[in-house]
Amino acid sequence: MSGSRLRVATFVLVGAVLASRVLGFLRDAYIAAAFGANGETDAFYAAFTIPDILNYLVAGGTLSITFIPIYTKWLAQDRSDEGDRVFSTIATLMVSVLTVGVIVLGIATPAIASRYLHKLRPEDLGLAIHLSRILLPAQIAFYIGGLASATLMSRQKFVAASFAPLLYNLGTIAGGALLGARFGVAALAWGALVGTLVGPLGVQVVSAVRHGVRYRPRLDLSHPDVKLWVRLSLPLMIGVSLVTADEWILRYFAAGTEGAISQLSYARKLVWVPIAVAGQAVGQASMPFFARLFAEGKRQELAQLVANAARGSAVVAALAGGALVAVAVPAVDLLFRRGHFDTAQVQPTALYVSLFAVAIPLWGLQGIIARAFYAAGDTLVPMAAGTLVTLLTLPIYVVLNRSLGTAGLVLGSDLGILLHTASLLVLLPRRLPELDRGRLVVQVLRGFFVAGLAAAPAYLASTYLPHGKLVGHALDFVKLFVGGFVFVGVALAVAGPLGVTEAGLLMDRVRRRVRRATTKA
Repeated sequence: MSGSRLRVATFVLVGAVLASRVLGFLRDAYIAAAFGANGETDAFYAAFTIPDILNYLVAGGTLSITFIPIYTKWLAQDRSDEGDRVFSTIATLMVSVLTVGVIVLGIATPAIASRYLHKLRPEDLGLAIHLSRILLPAQIAFYIGGLASATLMSRQKFVAASFAPLLYNLGTIAGGALLGARFGVAALAWGALVGTLVGPLGVQVVSAVRHGVRYRPRLDLSHPDVKLWVRLSLPLMIGVSLVTADEWILRYFAAGTEGAISQLSYARKLVWVPIAVAGQAVGQASMPFFARLFAEGKRQELAQLVANAARGSAVVAALAGGALVAVAVPAVDLLFRRGHFDTAQVQPTALYVSLFAVAIPLWGLQGIIARAFYAAGDTLVPMAAGTLVTLLTLPIYVVLNRSLGTAGLVLGSDLGILLHTASLLVLLPRRLPELDRGRLVVQVLRGFFVAGLAAAPAYLASTYLPHGKLVGHALDFVKLFVGGFVFVGVALAVAGPLGVTEAGLLMDRVRRRVRRATTKA
């Protein structure tokens, strides 16, 4: 029963997250066309770092991890009023903390940015400081919206929580389109702020109220579950996981090369479309089910659900990553080359896409495995492991950046997430000994192998395709079609014999959808 409901929730979130990520990609494609990849766009993307750090310090990005198990427990006992007491206390406390944080960081932004982004040109550094101050207040809206979203997910209501990011991305695009001619890249920051107020805050709070969540200002810090929430959140506040720190590290080192931060951001945005679908959506959908099974003591069922979610997520992500490696150049050329983003910027961006794409399944897998820890009420072990991995990986970033430049930074990112995922898999039996870790690893490796076998001929087919008089985006379309066709054909041919059933199931679902759409037409 849990597996069936999880599949329904996953499909809802996959559709919504895919739409959000596609729109997020279109947002970056618009920015690339309107502003290019230069010092100003570097300043825009770098400006998110200080607000992101504030969000990280208050564990705002992990509310689904720390709050859902607590709130779900009260819902399971049919005592939502007690859950709302905890919700109200956390909301009251954190709005106060974040308001102080926004004011303090707003004052300290020049000093922090001057150290962290000192490699930027002076004019770009000044712009980054200005944009950071615009974006800082959005963190209050993100936090409260995230708390409301956690109550919705605990109630297994996913629609509003899933579609809110769409409005955030639309706000950024609208800001640039309406005000860009007058304010330049600052219009993007103002658009992002308005989008946050409408989407992540407004939509989710309204939906939470409609589904019965009640807020009353209170500071009941003696409540046992408030203390539990603090205990769960502190490791996430103190530790520095590579999952979050990776982007900060990339920006720090890439700041010395004009346009590099922007190119990395464009590449990551394209790569994060499959990561969001195969990892983020499955992880978000899984967390309430994992938490409920753990609370009910159904460890064997929990282990099976974790294994199924992790295997499916990693294999689908491996196939998506392999396909993206095979067609990275025509994909980047088609999706980004227009306006101020010219031919010279295509090749380095496509290289970063290919290198990032190799690690797509690792990002998806670690998200599922980490949530198995969190559902068991353990944030300390995964965060301690993540902090240690981050410290051990820093020298790798430095060495590879010096020897290979910006491409070396991406390789360092891949090695870091590999170490992080491996550490979680090694430690998971401490919390969930029922999980057959060895079988899971073998199944995931088979997915990697199928993706690699399919990617090689697909790359050759799309790269050395005789194109006659085709040029520009028309040639990109042909290369994408041929590369994708070869990839799917080879993947389906080898997946069955290698025991990778997810490829066949995925294609069966696609065929059924196409047949259904054709019949309706």
